[in-house]
Order: sequence, then structure tokens, then C-alpha cells
Amino acid sequence: MRSLKSNFRFRLFLLIFLAILPGIVLALCLAITQQHNEIWGVLLIGIVSLSMAWLGGDLLIFRKINFLMAGSLEEQTTSAKNTRLFEETHRRMQEFETINHICTALRVAQGVDEMLPLLLEKTMTVVNATIGSIWLYESGDNTLHQVVSHGIPDFAMHLRPGEGIVGTVFSTGQPYFTLDIQNDHLTHPSVRAKIPAGLSSACIPISTSQAIVGVLAVGFHTPQELSNDQIRLLTIIAEMAGNAIHRMKLHDQTKSQLQKLSALHQIDLAITSSLNLGNTLQVLLDQVVTQLGVDAACALVLNQSEQTFEFATSRGFTTDALRHTRLRFGEGYAGQAALEQRTIHIPDLNTHSTDFLRSPSFAAEGFVSYYATPLVIRSQVKGVLEVFHRAPFERDHEWLDFLEALASQAAIAIENASLFNDLQRSNIELNLAYDSTLEGWSRALDLHDRETENHTQRVTQTTLRLARAMSVDEADLVQIRRGALLHDIGKLGIPDNILLKPGPLNPEERATIQKHPMLAFEMLAPISYLRPALDIPYCHHEKWDGSGYPRGLKGEQIPLAARIFAIVDVWDALLSARPYKQSWPKEKVRTYLQEQAGYHFDPQVVDAFIALLDDDENV
Repeated sequence: MRSLKSNFRFRLFLLIFLAILPGIVLALCLAITQQHNEIWGVLLIGIVSLSMAWLGGDLLIFRKINFLMAGSLEEQTTSAKNTRLFEETHRRMQEFETINHICTALRVAQGVDEMLPLLLEKTMTVVNATIGSIWLYESGDNTLHQVVSHGIPDFAMHLRPGEGIVGTVFSTGQPYFTLDIQNDHLTHPSVRAKIPAGLSSACIPISTSQAIVGVLAVGFHTPQELSNDQIRLLTIIAEMAGNAIHRMKLHDQTKSQLQKLSALHQIDLAITSSLNLGNTLQVLLDQVVTQLGVDAACALVLNQSEQTFEFATSRGFTTDALRHTRLRFGEGYAGQAALEQRTIHIPDLNTHSTDFLRSPSFAAEGFVSYYATPLVIRSQVKGVLEVFHRAPFERDHEWLDFLEALASQAAIAIENASLFNDLQRSNIELNLAYDSTLEGWSRALDLHDRETENHTQRVTQTTLRLARAMSVDEADLVQIRRGALLHDIGKLGIPDNILLKPGPLNPEERATIQKHPMLAFEMLAPISYLRPALDIPYCHHEKWDGSGYPRGLKGEQIPLAARIFAIVDVWDALLSARPYKQSWPKEKVRTYLQEQAGYHFDPQVVDAFIALLDDDENV
């Protein structure tokens, strides 16, 4: 600007000088020719004229020109600033739009598997990359896995932290840029030969607020350096990806925990709602295969008497390879897990001397990985849970903890089933003892009362058949049987001179013998085990029309069991010879029973008994 101003002043001064130069020359000539003494005056006039010309030009021309030039330059500067501001605003808007698109894509993604391809696609579009990949770290095997890629050559799919460019970026947490991946000193030697020449890349760590979780890598077949804006945008995207992955993993972990809780709840329901061990173990193995993500599982249960682990049930097998398993403590992997009470893991069954060779068809299953965990409750081994997978796999502590939690549930199921079976066996043995006792009492009563041989056994069996024909519940038949066996237990309180009298009884004796139902009630009511069986001993002498004893019950006031037994007891008594009477023919007894319907007996019971007589000649 200064050079322009000086140049302009020089030209203007020269113009003015040339304008006044003729006057100066003329004045000099006149002075020389006319008055020599006046020459200095003329010179002075010229100098003054020149000075005034310079001053006038500066005040009237130069300053105006300077003002106009300054305004023009200021406008040019403002215009340039506006252009740069517009361009910067446009770039920021593009970045904002890109980030917004990525946020939307991350928000609508249903899981990490769906989110990462969308993220990689958007990222590559932003920087005009031709290839790209996302690597995530797995703490279980301390490895970086390439989980999604686009246009990537046949690179190694797994890297340790610190290996290669990706591993280095993960370990250091710093971005890394290279214009030549093939010749970069950080490139892993195993993949160097597979990388095409002239490939550049940028690797950005993917981090959360807690840790680095992976690496975002983009590449260019035409080598190029990224601008600061592109680097900043990649860093922002990587941070967004880290936060999104962290949230998604938290969501997946929460979902996984809920699924595990649901699985444990279903197993609890199976344990509490059914005491069938086979059904419970089937529910448990379904959850093992589903929740642990394995191909097959098998449950072995300890046979206490023989101290061997025997096959109980399985899931996911295509053969019956382990169905005949019988292992002792310390025998095979399962026996070893039980003996040492710890989980045993075989990463590759093909590289071990396997105990499964005892089953010829086991090899056809194609299993590779194997876990065996003991089923322990209160320090007692109840069995072994075996888990199989047809591919190599390593699991973290959380997976192992859940496996052992499922094993604990299995141990509880086996313990509950064992306790129930023991209790059931004890109850059966006790019931058999009770029934044997009752049968002994009934035989003693028959002998004491001089009844015909096996009277009590006959009426008991016939009563049960008639009750079944009348659709009485099986649970009630138990009490009917006991009541029938004890129907005359009250006669133990009747004096023998009355009970065994060969002739007819007088009214006083008859009143005494009619007390035996009340005596039966007094004898049996205090015994809680026999109280449900009281209906027959207490009420089998009641009559449908209310004329019976001891309480004069009428119609359906009489318990059904007593109504059923009454007709059977009379049938057998009339068919049997006694010291004081002769036996009746069946047809006479049948006619008598039909005549007593509505008086002595319940008409419906009579009809059912007659139908039973018609169907069964052995009654």
C-alpha cells in the first residue's frame, strides 16, 4: 500500500513540476536578459509555487485518494473474512450433519452387530475412505477381534494388544497415521506381504470414560494425508462409537443378567413344582444349552449305593454316546471333577487322551471343547454336569460363574428328589407297616368273633370294587380300605358272653352289642392316622330310612363309604353260615337287597351293587 501511495505522489509531483517548469524557465530568461539582480526573486517565486503545489496536492488530492484507497482495501479484507467464515460455517454444518446421521444410526441400531456396520459405513463416507474396519477388545482371551470390515484384504483377524498398528493404537491410546502401511515399521510381519502397495491409513482408538475398547481404522488406496478437520471428525466419531458400544454392552449385560435370572427362576419353578428328577434336569439342561451358548450338555447322577455316576439325561446329542455311562470317583474327567470338587476344562479333546473312547459313537459327535463341573450341596457331591461344544471356545469368569450356578441348581434338584424319594419310601414302608397291623387286627377280630374265615378280607375287597364302580376317588379308597378292615373293631369292648352267644339276643344284650360303633369311634378318633377311616366303623349300621344306630342318621347324612360298605357287609353275612343261622342262597340275598332299597340301603348303591353282581361272578 505504501509503495502504491509513493508512486502516485511521484507521478503527481512530476505533473505539477512540468506544468510550472515553463514559467520558471521564462522567469529565468527574463531575469538574465533584463535584470540580473532579480534572478533570486524569480527563483524564490518558483520554489514557493512548487511548495504550494505540493501542499495543495497533498491536502486536496492525496488525502482523498488515500481515503478512497483505504476504504477499498477494508472492503476487500471484510469480503475475504466473510468468505472464510462462510467456508468454515459450511464445514461445521457438514460435520454437524454427519455426526447427526451417525447418532441417528447408532440410536436405531438394535445391537452391536447391527450398529458397527452402520458406523463404519458413515465414517468411510465422511473421509472418502476406500477400506475400513473396526476392532474390539475381548478381555476373555486378551485379543483384538476384527468385528466388521469393508474392502479389507486378508488381514489377520485377531491381534494381541501391542501387535501391529491396530494393537499399538489400542495399547497407547494415541491415533496413528501412515502413508504406506506395507512398509510401516509397526505393520505386523505376518500381514505385511498381504497388504497392497501404496495403501495409507488412519487408526483412531475407540474409548469410553473407563477404558479403550477398540480401534477404528480407515484406509485409502490413493495415499493422502488427512486434514485437521478430518482428524478431529474421526476422533469425535471414535468417541461416539466408544460411548455407544459401552451403552450397548451395558444393555446386553443387563439383558443377559435378566435372561440368567429368568433361567434360574424357571429351574426353581421346575424344582418346586415337580419332584420328578428327570423332568427337572431336562429343564435345567435346556437352560444350560441356551444360556451358555453350547452345543450339548449331559447330567450324571451319583448312585449312592454303588458310588457310581450314572447317566440321567442329556441335550444336544445326535447319538446315544453317553447313555450307558457309569463312572467311579476319579475315573475320567467327570469322575476327576467329582473327586476334586472343581471344574475341569479341556480346550481341545482331540489333543487329549480322552476317557470318552469308552463310547464308540462319541467321536461321531465331533465335540472339541469340554467342561465338567461337580454338582455339590453341603460339601456332598450329587453328580456331574458336562458341557460340550463342537468348536474351540474360551469363556470368561462370568460364564464360569453362571455354569457353576446352574450346577448348584442341579445339585439342589437332585437333593430334593433324593429327600422326596427317601420320604416317599419311608411313608410307603410306614403305610405297609400300618396296613399289616390293621390286617392283623382284622384277622384277630375274625378269630375272636368266630366269623367265617376271611370275612373281613372279603368284604374289604368287594367294598373297594363297588367304590371304584361308583367312581370314588382313588385317594378316598385308601381310607375306605382301612375302615373296612376295622369295621368291627368296637366289638373288642363287648363282653364275650354276649358277643359269642349262640342263640338269639335279648333286648338288653342287643342294646349292649349295638354300642360297638360308638366304642369304635372312641378307640380310633384319638389316632390321627386312622381318623379319616372312621366313617365305616362308626356309621355302617345306619339305615337309609333313619332307623339304624348309633345316631339314627338318614339318607345322605350317612357317609357314602358307610352306605357302600353296609350293603356289602349284609351280602356277605347272609351268604355265610353262623352258629345261630343258616346261609342264604345268592338269589334270595339279591332279592332281599333289592327289597331293602330305600329302607335299609341307598337305592343308588343297591343299583350299583346289582350291576356289579351281573358283571362279576366272583362277588
